[in-house]
Amino acid sequence: MGQSVSRDDFIWTLTEQPHMSRREAIVKKYPQVKTLFGVDPSLKYVVSSMVIFQIFMCWLLQDADWILILLEGYLCGGIINHAMTLAIHDISHNTAFGNKHPLKNRFFGMWANLPIAVPISISFKKYHVEHHRYLGEDGLDTDVPTTFEAEFFTTSPKKLLWLALQPFFYAFRPLIIYKKAPTDMEILNAVIQISFDLAILHFFGLKSLIYLLFGTIISMGLHPSAGHFISEHYAFKEDQETFSYYGLWNLCTFNVGYHVEHHDFPYIPGRDLPKLRAMAPDFYENLLQHTSMMEILTEFVMNPSMGPYARLKRKPRVDQQFYGNYQLFEYVEGFLHHIGIYRLQKFAGNVFDLNNNNENKKLN
Repeated sequence: MGQSVSRDDFIWTLTEQPHMSRREAIVKKYPQVKTLFGVDPSLKYVVSSMVIFQIFMCWLLQDADWILILLEGYLCGGIINHAMTLAIHDISHNTAFGNKHPLKNRFFGMWANLPIAVPISISFKKYHVEHHRYLGEDGLDTDVPTTFEAEFFTTSPKKLLWLALQPFFYAFRPLIIYKKAPTDMEILNAVIQISFDLAILHFFGLKSLIYLLFGTIISMGLHPSAGHFISEHYAFKEDQETFSYYGLWNLCTFNVGYHVEHHDFPYIPGRDLPKLRAMAPDFYENLLQHTSMMEILTEFVMNPSMGPYARLKRKPRVDQQFYGNYQLFEYVEGFLHHIGIYRLQKFAGNVFDLNNNNENKKLN
């Protein structure tokens, strides 16, 4: 069944993640880097064009042969849908409308989510914040594989299977490692997504919906686009935690390959990450880098030193938090105040003595 991996544990480290210290050093040496912070004004137009294109493809393929559906799902829909997951990644850092408009970014993330056919936008944001803040920390960073994954997928055929199953592990791993209560925005994300899927099914039929779903699932598994899952943090070099990929796939993945740069400055839009590297080359040129997605995937499968255990890991600094941020609550509460619900509640309480205040006065 192939040579087994040589690792039997994660790479435990006592050092802090390198990105905060490098960020401080870059800002000190190149203060002009701050001009790159902010919004990507083209993002909303690029993303919207891709959403509309996928809807057009659903219309175009509604009566197509199943073989064409699968081919288009892999060669076209897969590339676009994987790009949409990475657009959601960029949007999760508020690069569409800026940090002053978090709710606009969340709703735009739901719009980008539509062709993916599975509600991921809000949940991704919730866990991705922890990935940046607690990179590699046990029980907090759900990007790190579980012990089961590391101990079971140990041979080349099994690692190939693990790559194919990546979308399922990314979906269910947080439920094992770090359980969080669903938030109001996650529920809304699911309602909007299911409504869109039903609309596709109603107007264009099952084949169009399968085109979207198959493209999403296959592009996150055995697909060149999915190489960034491996390239970003798997230890191709043990003393380096994050790796960048500089190749053509960045053109259709919103520059997610510039991953060292992204972790150094998560509030720089993906479009401007090459400018960061050009502005501070001495901080990035000496790091190990990738140039081929296929080489990344091939080495991961064939090299015995690579596998799910090939990740740096740290002891957690903080406890897990079960409850999240309920963004819509304050807006709902404000609306209820505006229409007078709370005044009506207070009036009813006084008139009908809902709290039995008069009875208590008599007893006294």
